[in-house]
Amino acid sequence: MFSPHSPKTYDVLGVPVSEINLETTVDLVLEWSQDSVGRVVCIRDVHGVMRAQDDPHLLRIHREAALVTPDGMPIVMIGKLQGRRVSRVCGPDLLPQVIDQGRAEGLRHYFFGGGEGIAQQLADSLRERFPGVRIVGSETPPYHPPSDEENAMILERITQSRANVVWVGLGTPKQEFWMHRMAPQSTATFIGVGAAFDFHTGKVSRAPKWMQDHMLEWLYRFAAEPRRLWHRYLVLAPRFALQVFMRGVASKFS
Repeated sequence: MFSPHSPKTYDVLGVPVSEINLETTVDLVLEWSQDSVGRVVCIRDVHGVMRAQDDPHLLRIHREAALVTPDGMPIVMIGKLQGRRVSRVCGPDLLPQVIDQGRAEGLRHYFFGGGEGIAQQLADSLRERFPGVRIVGSETPPYHPPSDEENAMILERITQSRANVVWVGLGTPKQEFWMHRMAPQSTATFIGVGAAFDFHTGKVSRAPKWMQDHMLEWLYRFAAEPRRLWHRYLVLAPRFALQVFMRGVASKFS
């Protein structure tokens, strides 16, 4: 699942994060649409890195992915402190850029994820926003983990659509497990974009640009959904900061 043009990586608590920015990520996705190799792209924030600390399978998926983009600003800052040329690449930004630039290439898109009807709403919204975009499928996943038979049927629909890119909005780690299972049987690039489906359909509002630029997007999201996100921001984020600090200290004495 690796591209001969995959970028270099840097280590974030064992997760190999790609040294990349939004423009080069878009270019890679467009380049990959010209071949028939199934790939996984993980868009990685602090939450995902910490989930991978506790799950060897999830960590292996990241190590085998074609690309692991730096989503959360702490991930970006670690790269910059190492002298890497890297900037933030998050799902809500990547999706419209690939949609827009892919029109000239005839890129074919498939949406899988979100709540009831969200994938279709996303498709309708993007068709209106980007005339000429080729959206060849959209579906809401079952509420239960798909059976082998259901996954086979989903894969058949994706294959028949001849999609180049499958956008997956299941949330971490569910989307990573599903993409890792499906991509080797496909010719498409599977990109896990988490909440991007909800942002681009207006189901969930995104933080203002100034909050994103000042590393405060987490605060906006936490204030909007404290019951769902408290563990992510009040438990996993401090654990991440502590582990990064301890590794930094250990490296100075090694």
